[in-house]
Amino acid sequence: MYSRDRAILLKHFLSRNQSDAWGNGVPIGAISSAIYVLFICLPILALLVKAFQQDNPLGALVSQPALLALRLSLVTSAVTIIVVLLVGTPFALFLARSRSPVTRVVDQLVELPIILPPVVAGVAMLLAFGRQGILGPALAGLGISLPFTTAAVIFAQIFVAAPFYVRSAKLGFQAIPRAYEENSLTLGLSPWQTFRRLTLPLAAPAMLTGVALAWARALSEFGATIMFAGNLTGKTQTIPLAIMAAMETSLDTAIALSLMLLALALVVLVSLAIITRDRWQAAP
Repeated sequence: MYSRDRAILLKHFLSRNQSDAWGNGVPIGAISSAIYVLFICLPILALLVKAFQQDNPLGALVSQPALLALRLSLVTSAVTIIVVLLVGTPFALFLARSRSPVTRVVDQLVELPIILPPVVAGVAMLLAFGRQGILGPALAGLGISLPFTTAAVIFAQIFVAAPFYVRSAKLGFQAIPRAYEENSLTLGLSPWQTFRRLTLPLAAPAMLTGVALAWARALSEFGATIMFAGNLTGKTQTIPLAIMAAMETSLDTAIALSLMLLALALVVLVSLAIITRDRWQAAP
C-alpha cells in the first residue's frame, strides 16, 4: 500500500511539473518572439521613419545614378532569371529523377553558393574568368572580356541566385508521384507532352517560389558583383552598389534606394504568400 501511495504521489508530482513547464514555456516563447520581431522590425521601422522625415523622400530616386542603377538591376536580374529558368529547370528535373551516387554529390554542390560568402564567390569567378584566370586566355582569344562588364554582373547573379531556384524546383518535381508520369506515357503521350501537360503544372507552385527567391537574391547581390564586375556607374553599378556609393556622398539617396529595395522585397514576400496559400488550398 505504501509503495502504491508513493507511485501515485510521484505521478502527481511529475504531471504537475510538466504542466508548470508548459505554463512557464508560454511566456518564455512570447518574450522570445517579441524580441525577435523587434530585432527584425526595428531597423525597418527606423528606415521608414527616416525616409518620411525628409522633405521629398522619393526625390533622390529621380537622380541619374539612381535611375541607371535601377534600370541595370532590373535588366540584369531579368536576364538572370531567364537563364536560370532555361538551364535550371531541366537540371532540377534531372536531380529529382536520378538516383545515381554521382548525382547526389552534384546535388550537394549545387547548394554550395548558398553558404559560400559572396565575396569569395566573386574572387573565385575572377580567378576563373578573369584575364589572368583559368579561362582568361581562351576568352581573350575569342575577343571576350568578362570582368568589369555588365555580363559579369549577370554571371555573379546567376552564381548566387541559381541554387535557390534549382533547389525549390527539384523539391517540386520530387513531390510528383512517378506513377502519374508513367500512366501518362501509357496513354500515348510523349515524354515532352507529359512534362508540359502534367509535370510542369504540378511543379509550378514550387518553381514560382524558386523564381521569386532567385530574383530577390539576384536583385540584392553585392559581394560577388563588386569583386567580379566592379562598381561602374551605368555599367555594373546595381542598386546595392549604388547604396554603398551614396552613403559616401548623399544619405538621402542611400535611404531612398534602400526604401526601393525594401518595397521590392515586400513584393516578393507577398507573392510567396499568395503562391503558398494557393498551393495549400489546392492540396487535397
